[in-house]
Amino acid sequence: MPLTAILLLAAGTYAFRLAGPLLGDRLTVSERLRHLLAVAAAVLLVALVATGAFTQDHGFAGWARPTGVLVAGVLALRRAPFPLVVVAAAATTAVLRLCGVS
Repeated sequence: MPLTAILLLAAGTYAFRLAGPLLGDRLTVSERLRHLLAVAAAVLLVALVATGAFTQDHGFAGWARPTGVLVAGVLALRRAPFPLVVVAAAATTAVLRLCGVS
């Protein structure tokens, strides 16, 4: 990526970060819009998790990785400690791969 593109992205990111504190008092956002933004953030997060869990090199990642993500999701919903969630997901994926499940 050219240096000018990197500098433009950095300046744009900084401008977005700076706009919040500068414009926070001038803009009023309705409760409905706040709710829609929160839902949109959750949908984006789920889409990123699904893409990371199910795809690898423009194809299906196999069943081991999505199963590990599923284990992590269940443990997170049950409010397990974060280190336990990560270790359980990694262990599930590793054991399944050891057993020959790709």
